[in-house]
Amino acid sequence: MPVIKILPHPEYCPNGAEITAPAGTSICEALLDNKINIEHACDMSAACTTCHVVVREGFKSLGEMEETEEDLLDRAWGLEPNSRLSCQAFVAKQDLVIEIPRYTINHAKENH
Repeated sequence: MPVIKILPHPEYCPNGAEITAPAGTSICEALLDNKINIEHACDMSAACTTCHVVVREGFKSLGEMEETEEDLLDRAWGLEPNSRLSCQAFVAKQDLVIEIPRYTINHAKENH
């Protein structure tokens, strides 16, 4: 099963973490299943950017981005060339290293 290494984030994962997820699982689902409560204001329907992550390793193993995701990412805080919406990026067979950006464009935090 692929390993997802999460780099430290002061709120969601202060010490960083390593989790496993079966292929076909979205990064967002994998994080939430492992008690890393990343924001996902639109309930993973690809309608916001609150679940934005930067894929530091393994980016090319993720499926192609659809136009909707590309358009949404244009509005994400801290956008990088290897940014993805974690609800739309599905784990394949390769290990990943991800970073959760420090901020989102959300003014109020969602408590899911």
